[in-house]
Amino acid sequence: MGTRRTRTARWAVPAAAAVAATAVGLRRALATPPITRRWGVSSNGMEYEVLGDGPRTLLFLPGGPGSEIPSGRLGRLMSRQLLPYVRAGYAVWQVTRRRHMPPGHTVSDMADDYARFVEEELGGHVDLVVGESYGGVIAPYLAANHPHLVGRVVMALAAATITDRGKELDVRWATARAEGRHADAGEVFLEYVLPGEERAGLRRRLGPLAGRVFARSSVPAGDLLVEAEAEAAFDCRDVLSRIEVPVLLACGDRDEFFTPEAVRETARRIPGSTLRLYEGKNHMGAATSGRIPRDVLAWVAAEEASATA
Repeated sequence: MGTRRTRTARWAVPAAAAVAATAVGLRRALATPPITRRWGVSSNGMEYEVLGDGPRTLLFLPGGPGSEIPSGRLGRLMSRQLLPYVRAGYAVWQVTRRRHMPPGHTVSDMADDYARFVEEELGGHVDLVVGESYGGVIAPYLAANHPHLVGRVVMALAAATITDRGKELDVRWATARAEGRHADAGEVFLEYVLPGEERAGLRRRLGPLAGRVFARSSVPAGDLLVEAEAEAAFDCRDVLSRIEVPVLLACGDRDEFFTPEAVRETARRIPGSTLRLYEGKNHMGAATSGRIPRDVLAWVAAEEASATA
């Protein structure tokens, strides 16, 4: 009898905890208004997803090479990363690069594509631009060449120059995807998260599994190669002094693509910019830390408070 009671008590505590957790989750779900979502394609072939319907607008420029609106688990993960902006009152426009870009299309040309998108889809102005990784190298051209279209700009996980190692890695990744070598693409991608020669065997074994994600990609092969070539030629230091809108830079101090020195130089060259360096974070670590949205929103609030003081 005593043993039976002990067994019952042993199961009762976890069961009660599970019921309580479920109740809390239901209360939170009911307390949070549903987030509206809609999709579309612009006149020049840029696919987009809009999260929320807040009074402010945020244009999110995703990473690359290759950009698409993610679906499934990856889509849910990306949506969670953008939810802080939605809850802060932004309608978040996540927008891909245009489809079927011509050979020789540069990063600056991609910024012009986004400028056209702002003019045609967002009424000629966006309150906040958040460019992440590849999107972050497009953002300074948008700020420098089209300042009348943007209020504030964030270069997240980006700088004015990219390491040779980063360029080489992205070119190999984009080429493997463009050629349909998905297992190879998965193996290359794993170098972002499992770097080092000592992990080469592990990357090789896991490559086919990681490559399944890229097998479902809808990005045209030509666009992958165009973005890789544009990245290999990228260096935007000459445009930074022309940027007049407020800019925030946020990057890990162990980023494989953008060294701390490059990030600091970028910040020095942009008049009045703000810098956030995340100690001990590499490219993926900073991207998944959850710190970028918090720092972006805090920076915007500080900027607005300073403007009204």
